Amino acid sequence: MYLEYYGLVEYPFHVTPNPRFVFWTNQHRDALDHLLYGINQRKGFIQLTGEVGTGKTTLCRACLEQLGDDVKTALVINPFLSPAQLLRALINDFGLTADQDDMLSCTETLNQFLLNQYESGRNVVVFIDEAQNLPMAAMEHVRLLSNLETDDTKLLQVVLCGQPELAERLAGPELRQLRQRISVRYRLESLDERDMCRYIAHRIAVAANGNDPGVSFTDAALWLIYAQSKGCPRLVNALVDHALLAGYVARQHTITEGCVRRAIQQLQGEPS
Repeated sequence: MYLEYYGLVEYPFHVTPNPRFVFWTNQHRDALDHLLYGINQRKGFIQLTGEVGTGKTTLCRACLEQLGDDVKTALVINPFLSPAQLLRALINDFGLTADQDDMLSCTETLNQFLLNQYESGRNVVVFIDEAQNLPMAAMEHVRLLSNLETDDTKLLQVVLCGQPELAERLAGPELRQLRQRISVRYRLESLDERDMCRYIAHRIAVAANGNDPGVSFTDAALWLIYAQSKGCPRLVNALVDHALLAGYVARQHTITEGCVRRAIQQLQGEPS
């Protein structure tokens, strides 16, 4: 609705993950380095945690884009799976077909695939998003998958991506064997105020596609966005998107504190 008014070619604050809009703070670069290190060095299990909306999924998708052709990948976005369903999901994602549909046949198919990839000089990695929701039986099966290895290297790398509850679950005694196998860990935090302002400017610049965007923010507006969102990127996206709409309705190119307050009212379901 407001694209042409602000000189944008696409909406800058979609909540769906888009690697083109990734804003690389120091901690996001550090997190990506941890992911790439764990994958490329065949460390087995890698754990990425963070509060809702801190950019975990976007970061994982950006990591997927940076992996070379010598890395085969699978992405599990629905963690509510039984061990059999999880195994079949991996088989399907890798484009494999098991001789039979039972667990043993599927495991043998996956194991042979991993050995073939290793002998061809390729790595294999599985990203499991929202991993805090994996049922206990599936968690245990994920651990068993790590037994697929040679004498000196892991054939399968597993990135467990989830909310802080994932770390809490892994801290429990029933998952201590899985916890002990995690060799790379990183926790994403929310943006500080300076990075949040840079984040907003970055996404608008990307959406302007090289043109000068016709929108600016007052200091008071930016402060209120930070105070309301606490630097959580997902909340920032929702607030700024509604504030841009409020500015468009008011026919002003400068987003003021009033625009942000109207955005807050809209998001909270209050009459503006």
